[in-house]
Parts: sequence; C-alpha cells; structure tokens
Amino acid sequence: MVVGELIEEVDLLVVGGGPGGYTAALHAAALGRRVTLVEEGGPAALGGACLHVGCIPSKALIEVASHAWRGHELAELGAAKTAGGFDGDRFQVGKAALIARLASGVAGQLANAGVRVVEGRATLTAADRVSVHSGADGALVAQLRFRDAILATGSRPIELPALPYDGVTVLDSAGALALADVPEALAVVGGGYIGLELGIAFAKLGARVSIVEARERLLPELPKALLRPLLKRLAELGVAIHVNALAVGHADGRLRCEQADGAALVDADKVIVAVGRRPNVDGLGLGDAGLADPAGALLAPAPDRRIAEHVAAIGDIVPGPALAHKATAEARVAAEALSGRRVAFDPAAIPLVVFSDPEIASAGQTAAQARDAGVDAIEVVMPLAASGRAATMAATHGFVQLVVDPQADAIIGAHIVAPHASELIAEAVLAIELRASPEDLALTIHPHPTLSELFAEAAERTPATS
Repeated sequence: MVVGELIEEVDLLVVGGGPGGYTAALHAAALGRRVTLVEEGGPAALGGACLHVGCIPSKALIEVASHAWRGHELAELGAAKTAGGFDGDRFQVGKAALIARLASGVAGQLANAGVRVVEGRATLTAADRVSVHSGADGALVAQLRFRDAILATGSRPIELPALPYDGVTVLDSAGALALADVPEALAVVGGGYIGLELGIAFAKLGARVSIVEARERLLPELPKALLRPLLKRLAELGVAIHVNALAVGHADGRLRCEQADGAALVDADKVIVAVGRRPNVDGLGLGDAGLADPAGALLAPAPDRRIAEHVAAIGDIVPGPALAHKATAEARVAAEALSGRRVAFDPAAIPLVVFSDPEIASAGQTAAQARDAGVDAIEVVMPLAASGRAATMAATHGFVQLVVDPQADAIIGAHIVAPHASELIAEAVLAIELRASPEDLALTIHPHPTLSELFAEAAERTPATS
C-alpha cells in the first residue's frame, strides 16, 4: 500500500497553524475533542504569519528603533541625544531566536493538549475529506476524513502588477523585516497600519522615508482626528507623505508615481509594498467541498462561524478586519459551535491598534457613527498634556477620547493616541462590552501617575457624571 492511500478518520480537523488555527485546536481539545492540525510548514511554522513575518518581528523592530531614537525625545530631561545605533545582523539573529522560541512554545502547548500536528498542505476533496501533500514534489502524505473542520488558512500580502516583489529592491513586509542594512532612501507604498509602522521604524533608524498612498489620506479607516498627532510626529521624523499618488513603477533608485498634477519621482533604494492582504483560499478545494459561492469565493460564515453544518471558517479568510485577536476570538466560537454549544461571534468592539509613534488605538463607535445610527452621542477628550505621566515621558502629542450614549448612560466608543495606546485600549474594550457607564469608569481607582488616569478624568467630565 502506498503512503497516503489509507483514509484516516479524524474527529476535528484544523487547517492552518496561525493564531486562529492553533487557538481553535487548543480550545477544541479542552472541550474533549480529538484534534488534528494540518500546517503546511509543520511544527516550526506554528504561529503563522503573525509570529514569523508579521506582528511579532515587526514589534521587535519597532522596539529597537524606538530605543535608538529615545535619546532625542528625552534630551530635555538629560538624556544623551546620540542615537543608540542599529546592528542589523545581530537583529536578524535575535529575531530568528525569538521566533523559534515562541513557535516552540506553541508546539509545546499543542503537544500537551494532545493535538496531533501534520506537516503539509491540505486540500478539500469532498465535503468531509482532505488530502495532505508535502514537499517540493507535492507528495501525498495523508488522506483525512473529518467529522468537523475549522479552516484558518490566513492571508498573504497583495502584490501590485506595477511593483512585483523581487526580494531585493521591491519587498513585501516580510522582506522588509529581513533587511540587515537600513536603506538610505526608502519608499513605502501603502499608508495603512503596516506601512506606517515600518516606515516610522526605519525613519528612526536613519532612513529617508517617503510614504505613498493612493487614497486621499493615511489610515482612511480611522477617524481623521486620530491622525493629527501622528502627522506632527511624521513631520518631526522627516517622513515625506504623498497622498492621492499611485505608484506605477520603480527604476534607477526612484519610485515613479502618478498624481492629478502629473508624474512624480520619489527617491527609493528600497520599496516596501504594503497595500493590504489577500485570503489564502487558492487551492483549498472549496468548490469540491461545496463551500464556494457561485463566484468561487468562500461562503459567508454564520454568527457561529460555520459555513456548513460540520465546517467553520475563521480569521483572515472571512469578512472583518484581518487581525490576530479577531481570529483567536472567532476560534473559540467555532470550536464551541462544532462541539454542540450555542454560541455566536458578536463582539461589541474589536480593537484596532496601530503601533505607530504615537500609538493609535480605536474601539467601538465614533460620535459621528453613533449619530448616523440615531444616537445623540457625546464625546469627551482629555489631552495627553493633562497627564503628569505623559510629561515624564516627553509625550506631547495625543489624547484619550470617550464616546458616550447619554440615553443609555453607556460608553460606546474609545479612541486613543498616546504611548502604549495598544495596552490602554483593553480597559475601554471591557467598558464597551459591559455597557459600563461613565460613572463606573470614573469611580474605578486608577494608579497614579499613569496614562490610564486619563480614562477616569474623561469619564468625570461627561455630562452623565458631572
């Protein structure tokens, strides 16, 4: 008998080992399911794009760049202005060790939970079956018939026809994070959160950075008010911003852009293209499994994340923001739904975080969105300048904003531009989920001196508690 001819019965199959996939596997195992997880890269690739080429290595680069730049910010408090420098080769070694350690941790969790990991690429061949192929020759290594399955295959960077990735000059975000040398002139195509995070990091490390955005402003998915402190910082860092500019090619160290008033050339030894991500569903066999709509796209999931009675889909391949924390939340819902529980993915808020400088975090509704929905919302803003802790950090750009529904006496939105906004937003998300009132927040004792006090101070100033 040839390897792969035997059809193996599987209780619950998870396809993909990223944040959504491995969380689904762990949660299903905790519910008593016998779980098999198929990951194309095997145990070493567990953690997915987020761990290996996204969230984690990018934050490592941001941390190193911020440390190198910090002396400039704290000069008035006596810090030396000289930058700390950047050893790119050492960074790459340290980054690889960090990733390997965290991936090993994920593998250990799965092993301890009794989850079996199969290396290979899974393709649906029927409504309840996948074939698994591995290696450069695509050899068949297993055929699995599953009782239930969770698809969590993630996404990949979108490639522009005018700027195909070559791994040398035109890079995706993963290629940018693999650079050992800081380019003298760097162009970032895409003014979303990935492009901004990388652009700011390289600017702090000494690159002359230009950000090229085809739309009319950076971060168009966020309220415009959140951009003002960021634009001030970008100006201080010497980052050039080109909006309403379409990148159409790169040659001889220059990026060519088309704008309404004609063509423009932007100096660029390297080009990072960060214009969004595409779901990894190609070759998944959706049609053979009856999981595709007439256009060939993945069926839309139900609130419990099921796309068929015994199949759920989560993460970047389903509608909604392509965020790891959204995927992990969906993972728990999907595992429970396929284990017989009545559940739904219905969050009051999914936080969006930009690890820029200053950081930006947003959750829930803006006042304008609430008013469009018929809510006479009010907003209260506390500037960072009101915080003693912010003063000790030389943090002058930013604010905390609460959005309140006065009729319901509930916090329905929060928007932050500040250092550590990524950490601060969790309190706001909890308040939104619990429909907490401004008084609830105002009467919660916050430690001093901290940036978190701005929440209580904003709550105290709302009409509901004044």
